[in-house]
Amino acid sequence: MHRTGELYGQFETLEQQKDTATLGMWVFLVTEVLFFGGMFMTYTINRHAYSAAFGVGGNTLDLKLGGGNTVVLIMSSLTMAMAVWSAQVGKKQLITLFLILTLLLGGVFLGVKAIEYKQKYDHHLIPGQSFDITFCSNHPAPCGISAEDAAKEKTEIAEAFEKDPNLNSHAQLYFSLYFGMTGLHALHMIIGAGLLLWLIKEAVAKRFGPGYNTPVDITGLYWHFVDIVWIYLFPLLYLIDRHN
Repeated sequence: MHRTGELYGQFETLEQQKDTATLGMWVFLVTEVLFFGGMFMTYTINRHAYSAAFGVGGNTLDLKLGGGNTVVLIMSSLTMAMAVWSAQVGKKQLITLFLILTLLLGGVFLGVKAIEYKQKYDHHLIPGQSFDITFCSNHPAPCGISAEDAAKEKTEIAEAFEKDPNLNSHAQLYFSLYFGMTGLHALHMIIGAGLLLWLIKEAVAKRFGPGYNTPVDITGLYWHFVDIVWIYLFPLLYLIDRHN
């Protein structure tokens, strides 16, 4: 396979090459929808079956961290869109700037997610032998909650146990799905960060412009897809039946 500039030998024009690459990315994203769709379906079925346990599990998540991370990810979509626009109109310095901003925002998201994971470990919410959905209500100080909030949580958990005697086991199912779904999403973010690092390197070399911006464009599609997945994950995991 030979290459003339940015045009590979099997294509006649850069436009045809970009259309083909874009189609390939859309096909890939369709397979990703099927992949995530299976997890969403599993979550939906189990949420319906064990609504009390899933409601209690959702109440233990930090809404401020989750909501803040949602804003961060939406901002990263904006900066990624601006990077694509900058490449299309030939503003080469802005390409690098917006790609770096996107990478930084993605790093902030992953950092906050690591903090959330550490909280779950400290609060005994990692599925396994030490899992205890009542830990924070019985030990408010290590969880950083007031005695009043701990009393409310204890009441909510007691009511949930009346509805579901196997609450602790079914809450582990919620957190297994939580870690599985958010972990898979974080993996996609890490892959996206790797792509952004490569794009930044090429953008610094002023490779992209109006004539050739395919890598920026299709990476943007991937990044927006990952952001959209989180837009669905946030309400499903954090908001449904919260404090109900």
